[in-house]
Amino acid sequence: MVRTYIGIGSNLADPESQVMRALAELDEIPDCCCVKQSSLYHSKPLGPQDQPDFVNAVAALDAALPAERLLEELQRIENRHGRARSGPRWGPRTLDLDLLVYGDAILASETLTVPHPGLLERDFVLCPLYEIAPDLEVPGRGPIEAYIAGCRGGASTVVKLRDAPHA
Repeated sequence: MVRTYIGIGSNLADPESQVMRALAELDEIPDCCCVKQSSLYHSKPLGPQDQPDFVNAVAALDAALPAERLLEELQRIENRHGRARSGPRWGPRTLDLDLLVYGDAILASETLTVPHPGLLERDFVLCPLYEIAPDLEVPGRGPIEAYIAGCRGGASTVVKLRDAPHA
């Protein structure tokens, strides 16, 4: 089993409900077990600002699937939630699931880059990830602790909505 971290976000069709359902569905992926879930967080959109705010979370999964296969399973969940892949980059979405970290792997292919390229620059990922994995060493980048100053220093616009659901 490989410890993986999945970023979750939604800003359409009852975002909080979308994220909660996705957290439950992650545990249903074959050969995977959801071992920890962050609290839910509220954040401003990364892209165009003329869209609703987001609800975000991060889940830790132990997975026996190869990274590419796990990505396929994540995309299946997104599709079940009505995820549309057309429209502006960083536009609104019913559900976005990102494979953030896959064990100690550093991968780069046409379909998957791990660790996720924006992981360490996005408070809406860092805050919930740090909550559940404060000792995480991001492969090729070092300890997450080195990147979370905005989350702890009050400079972040990410706000905790509610405490972690039970995994």
